Amino acid sequence: GAPGDVNSNVLVARSTGDAQLDKAVWQWLSWDKNQKTKEQIESLLQNGKHEELRDRLCCRLTFGTAGLRSAMGAGFCYINDLTVIQSTQGIYKYLERNFSDFKQRGFVVGYDTRGQVTSNCSSKKLAKLTAAVLLAKDVLVYFFSTYVPTPFVPYAVQQLGAVAGVMITASHNRKEDNGYKVYWENGAQITSPHDKEIIKCIEECVEPWNGSWNENLVDTSPLRQDPLKKICDSYMEDLRKICYHRELNVQTSLKFVHTSFHGVGHDYVQLAFKAFGFQPPIPVPEQKDPDPDFSTVKCPNPEEGESVLELSLRLAEKEDARVVVATDPDADRLAVAEQQENGCWKVFTGNELAALFGWWMFSRWKENCSQDADVRNVYMLATTVSSKILRAIALKEGFHFEETLPGFKWIGSRVKNLLDNGKEVLFAFEESIGFMCGTSVLDKDGVSAAVVIAEMATYLQGQSLTLAQKLVDIYETYGYHISKTSYFLCYDPPTIKRIFERLRNFDGPQSYPKCCGIYNILHVRDITTGYDSSQLNKKSVLPVSKSSQMITFTFQNGCVATLRTSGTEPKVKYYAEMCALPGHSDRSVLEEELQKLIEALIENFLEPAKNGLTWRSA
Repeated sequence: GAPGDVNSNVLVARSTGDAQLDKAVWQWLSWDKNQKTKEQIESLLQNGKHEELRDRLCCRLTFGTAGLRSAMGAGFCYINDLTVIQSTQGIYKYLERNFSDFKQRGFVVGYDTRGQVTSNCSSKKLAKLTAAVLLAKDVLVYFFSTYVPTPFVPYAVQQLGAVAGVMITASHNRKEDNGYKVYWENGAQITSPHDKEIIKCIEECVEPWNGSWNENLVDTSPLRQDPLKKICDSYMEDLRKICYHRELNVQTSLKFVHTSFHGVGHDYVQLAFKAFGFQPPIPVPEQKDPDPDFSTVKCPNPEEGESVLELSLRLAEKEDARVVVATDPDADRLAVAEQQENGCWKVFTGNELAALFGWWMFSRWKENCSQDADVRNVYMLATTVSSKILRAIALKEGFHFEETLPGFKWIGSRVKNLLDNGKEVLFAFEESIGFMCGTSVLDKDGVSAAVVIAEMATYLQGQSLTLAQKLVDIYETYGYHISKTSYFLCYDPPTIKRIFERLRNFDGPQSYPKCCGIYNILHVRDITTGYDSSQLNKKSVLPVSKSSQMITFTFQNGCVATLRTSGTEPKVKYYAEMCALPGHSDRSVLEEELQKLIEALIENFLEPAKNGLTWRSA
């Protein structure tokens, strides 16, 4: 329709003087059936807030490293009832084109426990609307009757033979956010070209269809099935494939504390521990039940370390538990802390945990494989901004190590490909505490990782070792890998673009820096443009990713450092790692060198003062 069809007098009287904006306002007010979000737009219109209306209505959501993610609230680039309906209509259209048996094979819908009262928006309601769009089109929908960990959706897609699935979650983002994560029939998150094609389909059918708003369909439609019990039982059964020391777990004196960060993890981690023969971990009472306000933490991201783990560490001291496991709100990531001899807590980084998991999964494979098993058939994977410790272990032990672009969607797709070609994949990870142990789920999974760490700690205790001591042992064997990751906040996209463009034209047009302060640069790889100076043809082996900024520098002293923009938050991240060969290990020298190099990197390449960047801890 055109402006003037409905209530034309009201709308014309409030024209914004911008035809594109008028049309967007008109569409929103005629399509949105959520009173709260509709009122948000009406009130902006009445108060002449045209700039904010433009921000909210004149751009669309796009797929980042973890699907669609944005703040909840009114507007076409926010997460709300209308944009979730639009996204699902686009997905319906795309799947209908790609699968002749789409309606029979069905679609999985899961959700976490987020919500926002002011927009009358919750993950469960958005999930019901997602299901409604599909049920109204006679698609079989597997809709979980309660909240689940994110990994349950990709797991269910594979188990049930569905064509795709959606998880409504914003994982560990701030409480204002929500998201829409899409999984393909292979059980991995969608990658390009699917994401681009789905966006096109969404744009072809932005007006809600009849039936799309009927959220009660999940309660009345015979096409809706609840996969909860089947998937939960089957998941816990599959988990046992990576349980190697049940007899030790049953009798261990070790105690564990688990925090679920006000999210979905509690029930599922309890069940996972039971599946491994453990006593249930001690839950942090204030954080065990879902709370969309995440009241006891300043941000619901366990990556932030000791500051957000306060309650669990204090409880562990009281209960005499030496190991704390923390799952993020949608339970796909895991943080771990261990009390040291001196009473202090060590919170492991994602890269340190990966060293432990890599050692563990390989040594268990070696101990349990058949006589004729070929180590050359074994693989581990990591994203390119993660530690290269697995590469060092692989070189020494004879298995394969591969890198992917950042984001678990790339790992999932590659692992599926390897499995289809008869390879065995033991472990994959990304440094932001995302781990995949085994291949039952082709995505990161904090539930399985939590119980694998518990078994590892139990086994090591039998050898009078702590996790921290074993980590040093791994570094002594395979070479020290000291890494540091942090970020700056930047809410101004043009500034971010300027920072990276300066690096691409550093010593003149199209010439990258040859040094950073006193540190000489050996190679530069730019994933945004596809350039790699270390390759003969100067082309990057990893696929180009034009939509995000990412440049990696390899220094003469062996350090590898990457600068990139976050795919889910307004951050410029930096990653740096010093790798030493086995036996060349003076840890303190490496740490000092790394620290100096990072300071040079920040000062010369990011220029925080000049660019108005906010340091992480501020």
